[in-house]
Amino acid sequence: MATIDLNADLGETVDGVPTADDEAMFAVISSASVAAGGHAGDAASMREAVARAQRFGVAIGAHPSFVDPAGFGRMTRRVDPDLLRAQVREQLAALVTAGADLRYVKPHGALYHAVTGDDQVADAVATAIADLSAQLGRALPVLGLGGAIARAAQTRGLPFRSEAFLDRGYRADGSLVPRAEPGALLDDPDEVAVRAVRLATEGMVTTVDGVEVRTEAISLCVHGDSPGAVSMARAVRAALDAAGIEVRAPW
Repeated sequence: MATIDLNADLGETVDGVPTADDEAMFAVISSASVAAGGHAGDAASMREAVARAQRFGVAIGAHPSFVDPAGFGRMTRRVDPDLLRAQVREQLAALVTAGADLRYVKPHGALYHAVTGDDQVADAVATAIADLSAQLGRALPVLGLGGAIARAAQTRGLPFRSEAFLDRGYRADGSLVPRAEPGALLDDPDEVAVRAVRLATEGMVTTVDGVEVRTEAISLCVHGDSPGAVSMARAVRAALDAAGIEVRAPW
């Protein structure tokens, strides 16, 4: 039976107010990338996410970002590599303190994109993950799009795993369409569900320009704060189940 991971970015509370219906999302996913205070989330939301993960049998990953609560982590920052390493390490440690059994790490927002093309940023993030991995006694996988972070992970002895986005538009080079541009966001549950099955069975996605792009993704993401996130996640899960594809965390 074919298998695929279904992940969502959750625990993203702002001033104590959730930006997503975490309870509904946890019920259909297999992995949750939990905000750790850099762009959103706090000690209470992290503890709640850990409790939900245990209740629903969902794997927890850390979702660190640039320290940018005002911009929700979506603004690119120029941060000294040593400081960035310390900030990411602090976010990972916060989740562990909240009781999380971390299974992977997935950077958020602007940091997610920065680590694909900036070797210094990628190395700072990978080193922070390697630091925690040494404390845990196991190498934490890094989840992302590839590029510099894949190389940095390998250098630091960390597994790298690719993901694909179900609710974001793709460019022909495999990058995501910036959120401010047309075609950046998908919100049709049926369209997203069809994309999920194709990615899981063929490893292919169609770009906004109609180009077919191949991906080695082992995990599919639906953003928890996307419009209609719950409807899309439920449609995806139903379509994968109907296609005989097992939704399971690979960590």
